[in-house]
Amino acid sequence: MNVFNKLKSIPVLEIGLVAAWSSGFIGGTLASNTGSIFTVLFWRFLITSVILLPFTLKVLAKLTTRDLIQQCVIGGFAMFGYLATIIAAIDMGVSPGTAALIASLQPIVTAALAGIVLSEKVVFKQWVGLCLGFIGVAVTVVGGLNDSPLLAYALALLSMVCIVVATFVAKARPSKVTLLPSLTIQCLITSVLFMPLAYFNGGIVPEISLNFAYAVAWFVLFSTLGAYGLYWQILSKSSATRVSSLIYLTPPVTTLWAWIMFGEAITVPAILGLGISAVGVYLTLVKIKDKKVTTTHPCSLTK
Repeated sequence: MNVFNKLKSIPVLEIGLVAAWSSGFIGGTLASNTGSIFTVLFWRFLITSVILLPFTLKVLAKLTTRDLIQQCVIGGFAMFGYLATIIAAIDMGVSPGTAALIASLQPIVTAALAGIVLSEKVVFKQWVGLCLGFIGVAVTVVGGLNDSPLLAYALALLSMVCIVVATFVAKARPSKVTLLPSLTIQCLITSVLFMPLAYFNGGIVPEISLNFAYAVAWFVLFSTLGAYGLYWQILSKSSATRVSSLIYLTPPVTTLWAWIMFGEAITVPAILGLGISAVGVYLTLVKIKDKKVTTTHPCSLTK
């Protein structure tokens, strides 16, 4: 196996996904130094779609209406729905740690529904791993609960539901759309959906500054092309339960990001949580001997 093939292997892609998905929380910190998070997100997805468009225009022109609608639905849930609701929850008082904890229900919810929606088999050892992963996240963000309104926590829960729905739509519905064209459509529809939020919360036209450019560039490279690109890539090669379980590692890895970039202290709960989550993810990623994980329909985002 040459170096290029090794870089395309599932374990390497999974490590990249954990690092890239965690970068989104750091991007949120960077965006807080600008005028409006919604303005940053609008430009994040608009610029990403503009960057991808020259490379995908010929493919996009040949897509069917069904393919376009499917990718719009995936983008609407995975990008706009997920981000808009979690930002709203945090804005209403939910701590980022608690929001991350609620978002980390995704693997358990995905596993619980995967058998019904995708005919994926989840064995006992994987269930143990999923529970350990959630405990690890809980240990990492311990002490984050506050007296925020119930609606705020409902929005945080809705953000998790959005990414689960997008995962099932991408995995269960066969599609001929490859990775880059799918990202182009998803980012374009997401920028359109974020436009009114940006307009009423700081304006569409930003105050150009180094902080704004840095935040947008970070989001485009790491959190969009990196995180979402790797998420769909891995989902096309493995089960929904497997890819979702990796989300357990993002809160503790985010702590490492924050330590490297902002000098924030690494706490004992964060170290403990990382260890517990790592064991949980390891158990979840275990191969089922003599039984292949099957799905009702193949995910074709990366064909």
